[in-house]
Amino acid sequence: MSAPAPLADLVGPVIRDLARRSGKDLTRWLDQVARLGGCAEPVRLSGETATIDAGTGQILDHYSTIGEPHGQLLVRCGNRRASRCPSCAETYRRDTYHLIRAGLLGGSKDVPATVRTHPRVLATLTAPSFGPVHRGPDKSGKPVTCRPRRTGPACWKNHAPGDPAIGQPLDPASYDYIGHVLWNAHAGDLWRRFTIYLRRHLATATGLTHAAFNRCARVSFAKVAEYQARGVVHFHAVIRIDGRTDDPADVIPPPPWATVELLTDAIHTAARASTLDAPHLGQETTELVWGEQIDVKPIDLGELDDQAGELNEQKVAGYIAKYATKAAESSGTLDRRIRPCDLPRLEKLDVTDHAARLIRTAWNLGDLDVHPRLLPLKLRKWAHMLGFRGHFSTKSRAYSTTLGRLRQARIDYRTNRRTGPHSDETTLVVAHWRYAGQGYTAGESVLATGLSGSRNVSAHEGKEASNVHPRDDFQ
Repeated sequence: MSAPAPLADLVGPVIRDLARRSGKDLTRWLDQVARLGGCAEPVRLSGETATIDAGTGQILDHYSTIGEPHGQLLVRCGNRRASRCPSCAETYRRDTYHLIRAGLLGGSKDVPATVRTHPRVLATLTAPSFGPVHRGPDKSGKPVTCRPRRTGPACWKNHAPGDPAIGQPLDPASYDYIGHVLWNAHAGDLWRRFTIYLRRHLATATGLTHAAFNRCARVSFAKVAEYQARGVVHFHAVIRIDGRTDDPADVIPPPPWATVELLTDAIHTAARASTLDAPHLGQETTELVWGEQIDVKPIDLGELDDQAGELNEQKVAGYIAKYATKAAESSGTLDRRIRPCDLPRLEKLDVTDHAARLIRTAWNLGDLDVHPRLLPLKLRKWAHMLGFRGHFSTKSRAYSTTLGRLRQARIDYRTNRRTGPHSDETTLVVAHWRYAGQGYTAGESVLATGLSGSRNVSAHEGKEASNVHPRDDFQ
């Protein structure tokens, strides 16, 4: 293997190329990198946009990428995965935090402050067992002897935190890999069924018909998905009972009968009642259900000193938001979609044996010639996610604001700073953009990392645009 090129050999050509027009390209490139805020894999766009006065037809603002370096604009990738882009993932985490917090505290983002008086809990719903796995310390950090709960193989060790054996099957030959993948693939549908049953069980517990309950109360929630070490998803959710009016956007206090105890009991019974029939493919798991570990904790009013150690609003928002940027790669798998050529060399791609077997199982189940009825699951597309294809952060409509609105607020703020405020009713924006590639070249990455003083910018060599030649940096 040849030695890596010296930094000067990578950075020098980049500077010479960008400075070819009296330094204008270099200066603008530096401005673009600064605006990216450490994005590791920026998206390259070419095109133009114009803001037009709808009444007079006057062009109020016009921008084109013709004058940009390489004729392209670099924009943030927006990837929520911390393993791909720590900077954009941090923005996603903060947005999720404010979304969750708004639904707990109220007083902003169209959520009234009275929402703090509503019954609300933090619920965790897990997957069932598909076979015994090596166990790590419990939530308090206390070592747990690695042994099966009933019968089967055991290693009788106390695994330390970070031990790569944690989450790996004790007996891979008897592990239900098909059931595991099918559960991940149906986890979103199982959650949807749980929310339906939750409303029904709340109605039954209060002596109301389902229609009467829906007229006077509503269940709102925000949840995130997290992968356990064994490679199966489970959900953390803030669940709240609201009142209901004729306006779907109104968030009002619920009826007097709505209590935390009522909500807690209904969550447990609804979770136990929620089931889905799994396709029969010869696996042990023929019915998809929630696991035995269902944790429901009340959320207290947000006292920041937290002397009693209860869950408060600030804690819950931060607790849930931190999982929004974690994905399947935290359980030893990949953060990118796989191709057929990747299957024989998964172990060489820093994938655990357990994750590799789950990926191959998902890929094989995605063969539509053999399993045509599994077409809706898109298992080959999501094999790197071990079959799970749902969104990692979701919420009900009335819980609080949306991530899209938070992003749009940032866009509007930057636009108004650049062009001045415009009314959407009197202006028209005409834009034409073309995707031109993604990522830095190796030389650009080294230069951007040094300029930003951050290691968040990876040396990943992105897909080059048709008008940006990979050789440009080395001529």
